[in-house]
Amino acid sequence: MAELENPNEMRKLIAFLSSLLKKVAESNDINQQQQLQHQKISVFQGLTRPNISIQSYLERIFKYANCSPSCFIVAYVYLDRFTQKQPSLPVNSFNVHRLLITSVMVAAKFMDDIYYNNAYYAKVGGITTIEMNFLELDFLFGLGFCLNVTPNTFQAYCVHLQSEMMLMQPLNFTDYSLSLGKSLNNHLCFNEDESSHQKQQQLAV
Repeated sequence: MAELENPNEMRKLIAFLSSLLKKVAESNDINQQQQLQHQKISVFQGLTRPNISIQSYLERIFKYANCSPSCFIVAYVYLDRFTQKQPSLPVNSFNVHRLLITSVMVAAKFMDDIYYNNAYYAKVGGITTIEMNFLELDFLFGLGFCLNVTPNTFQAYCVHLQSEMMLMQPLNFTDYSLSLGKSLNNHLCFNEDESSHQKQQQLAV
């Protein structure tokens, strides 16, 4: 997705991802009270909704993380996988910000040769370093350490996102599951090699 090297295209992508995640989070918020008894206690779940919007938060990460554009696609893949593997932790307004900063950080560590440490990402995300460490650990175990993203999978996500961005129309979540993972699966069917041990040693704090 070479177009992402263009700052304007990255801004469009961030705006679109923010809009998508906002709708997923708000949809899950509607039934949160009914879901609470089925939800697992998680370090991602905040007691209150952050004051900063999802788009402003993602723009802040983009501005200060200095990671490659591909990391945002990979982070999106990770979020999809995480919600599929952890159905008791649906994306909502109380956890989406922590999921975002964690997924981008893990993607940067896996994808980029040079990346910031956890303390830096904690400052970018507005949390403590201790929280960032716990979030990373929980995220990795939640993913089952399945961090490899095959070229075919990466390209499939890029094509999907590009087509949706070109349409410039909000995704219709009426027929979608409130799970981010299942909503994506209504569009895409991936056959990817989940077994990779490359660069996993770089994920140590």
